[in-house]
Amino acid sequence: MAPPLPPGIAALHAAYARGLTPMAMAAGLEARHDSVADPGIYLYRPTPGALSASAAGLPAFDLHRYPLWGVPIAVKDNIDVAGMPTSAACPAYSYWPTNSAPAVARLLAAGALITGKTNLDQFATGLVGVRTPHPVPRNACAPDHVPGGSSSGSAVAVAQGLALLALGTDTAGSGRVPAGLNGLVGLKPSVGAVPSRGVVPACPSLDCISVFARSVDDAWAGYVVMAGEDPLDPWSRPIELGSPGAPFVRLGIPRAADLHLDDADQRAAWDAAIARAGRVATLEEIDLTPFLEIARLLYEGAFVAERDAAFGHLVPRSAMHPVTQRILAGAARFTATDAFTGLHRLAALRLATRPAWSRMEALMVPTAPNFPTLAELEADPVGPNARLGTYTNCVNLLDLAALAIPAPRRPDGLPFGVTLIGPRGSDAGLAATGNHLLKAFAA
Repeated sequence: MAPPLPPGIAALHAAYARGLTPMAMAAGLEARHDSVADPGIYLYRPTPGALSASAAGLPAFDLHRYPLWGVPIAVKDNIDVAGMPTSAACPAYSYWPTNSAPAVARLLAAGALITGKTNLDQFATGLVGVRTPHPVPRNACAPDHVPGGSSSGSAVAVAQGLALLALGTDTAGSGRVPAGLNGLVGLKPSVGAVPSRGVVPACPSLDCISVFARSVDDAWAGYVVMAGEDPLDPWSRPIELGSPGAPFVRLGIPRAADLHLDDADQRAAWDAAIARAGRVATLEEIDLTPFLEIARLLYEGAFVAERDAAFGHLVPRSAMHPVTQRILAGAARFTATDAFTGLHRLAALRLATRPAWSRMEALMVPTAPNFPTLAELEADPVGPNARLGTYTNCVNLLDLAALAIPAPRRPDGLPFGVTLIGPRGSDAGLAATGNHLLKAFAA
């Protein structure tokens, strides 16, 4: 198998400083792609010659002006990249954008190289990563298990060493669940901090562009380049990011009644995570009842109708994946009254979560309560997917930021992750805390 990329952005830049050329790096990526031999990761890749030409066209090596100089980045195929098709994993919808999404344009201006467009659950509707008409990306740690979605190809690209960063989207957990299931960091920004213009909408009021990386520092490096208000994006919101400094030391964790883990291996990994986290932070059990009810609102209530409004008209239903069709069909049973009832219930539940934030600086939860196999998804395409969103679905509805990080592995060797969740604007604090916890988890 071809050698992997250097382990992070700093290591890659050090290699460039020693004489590695971006063209040689691009050639190494091509060889690595061939050796990984997973046809499900990318839906479109530039030719080796085109990628090499992009590498050759980089400006002079200057990390002050170009902090992502020569960094290979994969982009989920519901985010526009000029000169590459966007399909959202629906061939009938495919088009060639003339302009890149602002987030991508900012990465390119920082010196990044785009390695291609990655596979996903069609129209970003799913957390499993298998709802695609294309080959399913293979989980990099457990090929017989789901890769996680909807940003499946982006997560696997980073986990397999085909990119140092990858963009996903995260409406209900699509940038956190695949990170957890592939042993990666998944940074979900505060809502609106990164422009969502140029993204095929799933739920426009909640959609976020997310970042996959092997380290918190790398994910943060990509995030700070993309963040910033976009005057042409109605969902963009200004934010003061700051820089990761002191970590949070008062963490909430689910009380026993709210800890819904599907098997003994998940529970053992969680127990190991909280034991190590307890050495560096004060842990307090929190009643998650309102958080979990909010999570159920996203797919069990009228909020699912926003997906129908966002993309249900883009192609005929017959051109969609069968599970996508099933989800959109369910939206028809809700009325405008149901939608306002849901908004009112969300407001009441949001109020019910406020006391918890007086007792914690951030909430730490399992990224996912389960790790389904491909066979389990074939037998039940909906149930395991719904379970995966237990601790992720509420976050954007509550206008929170989140950071998924790898935790001690399960006893069977499979990856396990935890997610840190904090108020809007706490992104830098979550990053500092994530780095703090990663050291504790490695001890």
